[in-house]
Amino acid sequence: TSAALTLLGSSVAALVVWKWLGKKMIQKKMEEARRTRDEGMKKMAKAVQKFREQVPSVQTDAILSLPLLELAGRLQEGSLSPRTVLYTYIEKALEVTQQTNCLRHFIPECEEQLQEIQRHKEKGLLYGIPISIKDHIGHKGHLATCGLVQCLGTLMEEDSVLVKVLKRQGAIPFAMTNVPQSLFSYDCSNLIFGRTLNPLNPQKSPGGSSGGEGALIAGGGSILGIGSDIGGSIRLPSSFCGLCGLKPTAERLRWVLGLPFQPCPCALGPMARDVDSLALCMKALLCQEMFQLDPTVPPIPFNEEVYSSSTPLRVGYYDTDGYFPLPPCMRRAVKETRRALQAAGHQLVLFSPPRIPYVMTELFLKTFFADGGRAWLDVFTGDIVDPGLKPQVNSCKMPRLVKKLLALLLKPLQFLLLLKLKDVAMISTCRSVKEMWNHHHQIQAYRSQVITQWKELQLDVVLCPVLGPAFTTGYPGKLLTAISSTMLYNVLNFPAGVVPVSTVTEADEEELKLYKGCCDDPWDRTLKQAVSGAVGMPVAVQCVALPWQEELCLRFMKEVETLSRDK
Repeated sequence: TSAALTLLGSSVAALVVWKWLGKKMIQKKMEEARRTRDEGMKKMAKAVQKFREQVPSVQTDAILSLPLLELAGRLQEGSLSPRTVLYTYIEKALEVTQQTNCLRHFIPECEEQLQEIQRHKEKGLLYGIPISIKDHIGHKGHLATCGLVQCLGTLMEEDSVLVKVLKRQGAIPFAMTNVPQSLFSYDCSNLIFGRTLNPLNPQKSPGGSSGGEGALIAGGGSILGIGSDIGGSIRLPSSFCGLCGLKPTAERLRWVLGLPFQPCPCALGPMARDVDSLALCMKALLCQEMFQLDPTVPPIPFNEEVYSSSTPLRVGYYDTDGYFPLPPCMRRAVKETRRALQAAGHQLVLFSPPRIPYVMTELFLKTFFADGGRAWLDVFTGDIVDPGLKPQVNSCKMPRLVKKLLALLLKPLQFLLLLKLKDVAMISTCRSVKEMWNHHHQIQAYRSQVITQWKELQLDVVLCPVLGPAFTTGYPGKLLTAISSTMLYNVLNFPAGVVPVSTVTEADEEELKLYKGCCDDPWDRTLKQAVSGAVGMPVAVQCVALPWQEELCLRFMKEVETLSRDK
């Protein structure tokens, strides 16, 4: 017996030591990644200093204040040099990342690209424009970490198609921005590079998963960025940071690193300070180079005629989806925008997207957790889980039997859970290939239902709310399914964009005190806490069009932007 106990004790001790050594190894890899980043920052700071000594008379503020279209024009005509603009933005990006921790890495090859664009026979549409890209968008010689330790050892062997096209159009990718661990969060924190803060209020999150982009652009350190969106990851940072952002139809700018067949596909899209910038970026990307490099992208060039049209629109609208009631200021934004559109001669029609609880639980979340979350858990192998993701990770780790018992015990609360499912442990899984195919069919059937409803109402576009204002840091992880407003258009694969139209007022903050949400349950109260203390923060609306109608979506966004600025 004593021998058995000794053996057991030795085994336990060995296991503890093995785990301790594993954790030390992970921490060592993280420290190395941070050291590499910090060295890159120092090198860029020295390059900026050298440039300053060579060209001491640069009017930094004047360059940084130029809208993208005007900056592009100045670069095209030669009254500003690409080198001056690049180093002006690098200097500002260094300042912004010191305040917000938004950068994952500078791209030192930007200096080579600066030389390369001088050799081009023709100046591309984005000639000399410094551009930032989200962490996981492939750039040759750099990591695509997704905030995960297991991705720290693999450098990209070539540029992604999108980066190749940007470079061909004369853009200069100069920085890669921070993301939440695994990208499955609308906060922006990972244990390797740390937490990114909102430049408008350091107590607030910049949103996610394109949170580093949101913080850098909102802080003035980038004029144009590329994010990705699978549940709101472009639109939520745009809402939280007061930017314009577009999630196109996913296949319009194909992301070739995605899964081969996704019922809710990941979309790449631009983020910027105004709608014209988004339109210029889309126009630049939807070119012959893109269509040749990736034959899976439909060869549909940007339709300038649709974007610049002034024909009155028939606009569907709603200010709540009936699933997760948003704070009063977000509903106010829709109502005020609706009235402004009516006054401008557009026709407004009430529109109610059907069965949002079903879409959230049976279509969207089931897409990602069809296997009970096992594939997602695999990405954390050899890693330490960020605190913001621990509730979801722990839920997925529960044995199936425990999940079934939980479902049985919580059956009396079934209505509440279906209405506002908060725990991924309660999501039903696909237990066979047949069930998975049926799940895909259900998504297609739902898309058909919404398109039919849209056509019956003869709508051009839809105006609706987006989640906001910016959450206090740490809260997004507690409210996974508060993203129903953006998630819907990932399931539908409709182009959707966000435009800031207002800011949170003292009156909004007072009205928030009376907010009860749906049931005044713990989650409604958590949302109230998450958005409180946001006076002065941006308030946005969401604009939506049918698939492949990005130009119409952008045209509607431009109309909304113009009306909000004329107030």
